Parts: sequence; structure tokens; C-alpha cells
Amino acid sequence: MTGSTDDYAPHSHIGGRGAALRALAAWRGAAPGAPRVVVLTGSSGSGRSRLLTGFLMLCEPEYRKRLPLAEMDPSTVPPELPAPAVPSAEGLTAAQVLWLLADHYGLNATSTEGVYAELAALDEPVTVVVPDVDRAGPVRAAGEPERLVRDVLAPLAATETVRLLAEVPRRLAAELAEILPSDAVQVIDLDEREWADPEGLVLHARAALNPEVGAPELPFTVDPAARLALGAAIGRRAGTSPLVVELAVRCVLMAPEGFDPADESLLPTSVGESLDLHARRLGADPRTLRLLLAPLALAEGEGIPVQLWARLASAVAEQDMSRAMADGMLLAGPFVQPEDREEEGAGAGGGRTLLRLLHPALGDEIRAGLPSVRAAQTQIAMALLEAVPEQDWSRADPYVRDHIAGHTLEAGLLPQLLTDPGLFVHADPVPLRAAVEAVPTEALGAPARTYLRTAPLLTRTQAPVTLRAALLESAFVEDGLPEYAEAIHGRLGMELPWQTLWSLPVPGITAATVGSLPRPERPATPVAVLVVPAGTPGALPVGDPGEESGSAVLVHGLVQAGLLGGTDTDTDTDTDTDTDLDPARILRPSEEERAAAPLGLSRGADYLRVWDRGSQEVVAAMVSDTPFTAADLSSDGILLVATERGAKALRIRSAGTGIAS
Repeated sequence: MTGSTDDYAPHSHIGGRGAALRALAAWRGAAPGAPRVVVLTGSSGSGRSRLLTGFLMLCEPEYRKRLPLAEMDPSTVPPELPAPAVPSAEGLTAAQVLWLLADHYGLNATSTEGVYAELAALDEPVTVVVPDVDRAGPVRAAGEPERLVRDVLAPLAATETVRLLAEVPRRLAAELAEILPSDAVQVIDLDEREWADPEGLVLHARAALNPEVGAPELPFTVDPAARLALGAAIGRRAGTSPLVVELAVRCVLMAPEGFDPADESLLPTSVGESLDLHARRLGADPRTLRLLLAPLALAEGEGIPVQLWARLASAVAEQDMSRAMADGMLLAGPFVQPEDREEEGAGAGGGRTLLRLLHPALGDEIRAGLPSVRAAQTQIAMALLEAVPEQDWSRADPYVRDHIAGHTLEAGLLPQLLTDPGLFVHADPVPLRAAVEAVPTEALGAPARTYLRTAPLLTRTQAPVTLRAALLESAFVEDGLPEYAEAIHGRLGMELPWQTLWSLPVPGITAATVGSLPRPERPATPVAVLVVPAGTPGALPVGDPGEESGSAVLVHGLVQAGLLGGTDTDTDTDTDTDTDLDPARILRPSEEERAAAPLGLSRGADYLRVWDRGSQEVVAAMVSDTPFTAADLSSDGILLVATERGAKALRIRSAGTGIAS
């Protein structure tokens, strides 16, 4: 094996990569001359993840006990030290990776800048390993790997107290390395001769062909000489790519008919050739195979449901692919990884099968061969929309509901999709938020901007559907989009724990109370009294005439929108606007009246709870992305709340639990 000798046992998981393991062991042990930062890179399929996994086995104190360390080359084994921090980037945003790291070290920082500052102030260096940078982000087209490198890895690499090892795609490796002095960073590119492992590839191929480890019994697998010769040929043809070795073996073993082990021209030298050779050997057009796999190459999340595969393949091909799909698994099988998932509430054996490509490099190859990725994503997006029963997102397949935003983002159609409150309510907020954040704000309509400002609260609270609906209903009212709030109550049929009656965007509210304004020969008018800075438009002065005060009050209808007294600019309201209104006339509930009310109120800095005094059950729980500055509850269940952005009133219903912002 490259960089090793026959006197030592190879790493049981890697089977080679001696030179790379030696460099990583020197980095981990901070050996003299070893760099502080190592960037592990190579083409997709070059074995970066496998090498890093094997190295981390040597760094984890409990796992290394299972390895034959005494038989391995000592220069490839790092010293026994506490395990490094390993915040995997797969599926996460750059910010999430950074906060994983902050949590690992118990930092007290409240900002990203604070995290780096606290790391820089540590007395001892910390060791951080970041794998799967190329798989960062909940949405593939949102550019999260680039954001992770620029916003997190680059500042970490520049922090002198951090020893960093990052697995980075080649297109970003040079960018990360260039920010450091040459003696502080080392780039290990697994495609370069210095780090390649041709002997390891041959061993890999021979092991995969061995019936003793699961290969089917075929003439060229049961005969040791034939197996050794074929393994050598596969490794030789694969160049520096372990993935090409794996694909070559899978293709041969899944469909051995017509394969001549003596004909090396049937063995691939690249990922693309693996696809084309396999299709031709089965008598199929390589383009057909690529079209079958195109939906998987464009998929989001953890793969597409098997029942959507034919529909989406036909959409990309713009023709019926059902005949090709009939024998699709024989043709596509070597390149596809199915996974059975149990579904909540489906009972024993209930679930769904998701399909994804065996490796991201296959997706890169297939996308590169499409005439237009944007056009293909447009076709997929249209097919997904057609798969929503009667455009009811509550009945949509989870994949369609949660990931259509990712497809429309790459198709350039996401802003047009972001007008349906049903999608906002029912879609998983993590991928939807990531997709919306990737669109320039000026391209978003008003509903999408409301969703965008509410999304951090949706993701932070991990709110289920009803709670997401509650947050969004209130936000739509706050942003002057009552028709969207009404759609959540009406068209979507959502039973929320409250209805937002009105919202007043007035900053500086320091107190808010409910009360009633007596009217001659008419029932008293329920009102909200808001203490605001003096000079606030529409506010009434506090105190006797001639006295100076730093505050004033806004008197607002508690149930009906509109200011009372002062100058009312709401010309559409029926509320009386008595410019001579005296706030002293307003009656507040007595303590006895409050105690006798059926609902009670509890308040924290960013949460409120409304509870039933009889059953002691919480009937509404509300959180805010900004602290509450005031809150009050009327005897008939109307909640008045204020934050730094303004005030709003919500009619609390008698049952259910919700979250509002």
C-alpha cells in the first residue's frame, strides 16, 4: 500500500491511505512542523468521507480499543487524546454548525462573533473536525457549503486556539487554504499522486468480489485467480476513485450476464462511464438510464418516495417513462440506494420507501449531462404541484409538501409559489425557510416576507402544524394581510386557540391594560390602554393640563380596531373618535373581577400562558421573538399583548394549545 509496508496491518475500515493517515496523525498530535489546519479534499467519490471516518475511529478513545493498534504502522496512529469536537455539516446551516460547536464547548456567547472571541480566549487549543461540508444545508441549491466555508470555517481557521480539520469539496478548498500562511495549513487532495492509494483500490475491489463477504457465486468470484485478476483490472481502471471501484463491482454483480472479465473495456474509468457501460451492456440507451436517475439527482432531503419516481422521470423526460421504469431497477439498481422508513401512526409494517443515489457524485454527473437543470426542475415542480390532492397541502405527500420549495428555487419559480398560506402552514419550516432565504428579498411578495420574518420562531420552537398556523395567523394580521389570516381560519379549516383581532405597529409601549369606557345610554366600550412616549401620533396626554410628562396613552378599541380620542387616522372604523376623551374615565377591572374570571394569565420574558382556572389546563401558550413589554387579559378572554414592535389583541378560545408571536 502507498506509504506503508507489509510489516504492518492496514486500517480495518480504510485498508490503505497510509500517507494520508500519517499526515492526519501528525496534525492530531501537534507534531513539530505539523500544520494547525488541514483541508481534506478531492473529487466527489475520491474517498474523503471514508478516510475521515477511519481517522476519527482512531481519535475516539472507546472505538480505538476495538482496533489492532499494536499491529498498525505507529506513524498512522494518533496519540490517545480526548475525542475532538465533530460537528457534522450534513443537512445543517452554517449557523447551526457553529452553535453545535459552541454547545460542545459550553460557551456563553450569544452571537457568532462571541463564539470566535471565546474560542480565541481559551487557555488551551481545541480540536475541531468538520466532515461533510459538501452536504451542508437543508436545500441543495441554497449554497450552504459556500456559506459554511466563508462564514464559519474561515473564521475558525483564523483563530489561533483552534486546530481545524475540514473535509471540503475541491472548489472551496483553495479558498479556505488561501486565508492562512503556508506553514499553518496543509491541503490533502486525495486525487493527487502523493495521497492516492492505487493498491488500496485493488484490495477494495478484490474484497468486494469475494463470496465470503457477500458477493454472489459467479465464475469470476469463486475462482481465486480470476477474482484477483478482475480486482486488479477494476482498481487499475478506476484511477484514484474508490467510488468507480464500487460502481464497477455493483454493476457486474447485479447484472453479470454479458460480462467478460477478460475485456477491460467493459470496466469504467469514471463515474459517467460507469453509467454508460452498464446501460449498453443491458441493451439500453445510456440516455434512458440518466433520465431514470434524473429525479434522484435533483432530489431534496433524504430521497424521493418510490411511488413518485415514475411520475418525476416522465416529467423530466417529457415523455411517458413507464415502460422503461418496468425494468428500471435492473438498469438503475447499481446506482440507487432504497431505504424503508416507518411512518408515524402507520402501524406494524407501515411505512414508505425512499430512493436516493448511491453517492452525490452520481448526482453531479447526471445534472451535468442535462440540457438545462432549471428546465428539468421546472418540470419536476409542475409534476409535484399536480400531485397535491385538490391543492390541499394537508393531504400532500410529505416529500411534495416539504421539498417542493427546493425544486422551485432551482427552477427560479419559488416566489410564485409563496402565495399559498396552506404551504406556509403545512411545509416543514426548516427546508422552506432555507429556500425562501436564498431568494433576494426584493423578489418576495408580502406573504413571503411575513413568512420569512416568522420562520426563525417556527424553527426555534419546532412548532407542529397547529402552532405554525397560530404564529402565522398573528403575523399576517401584524403585517396588514388579514385575508391570509382569514384563510387560515376559513379555507384551511384550522381550529386555532385564538383569533387575532387587530395589531397596532406602535413602538415604545411600556404598559398595556384592558378596561371599559362608559357611554351615556349605551353599553360600555371595551378598550385597550397603551402607555407610549409623549408625542406618539394619536396619543392622549397623561396628567393635569400644563403638566409635562414623558408619556401618554393610546386608547384603542379592544374588540374593534381603531383609536379613541386624539386624532384617529383609521377612516374605515365605526369606533367613536372622541377628541375630548379623558383617560381618567376608563374603568379597569378590580382584583376581585380578575380573580373571578374563567381564564388566568402567566407571563415570562418571551412567553405567555393562558390557563383555565377551573381545570388548571393551559389553553394557549404564546412565545415571541422579541420580549413582551406588557400583557393583560379581559374577563371575557381577550388577550392584550405588547412588544417593542407594537400591540395586538387576541380572542382566546376555550380549548386547545397554541403559540403566537
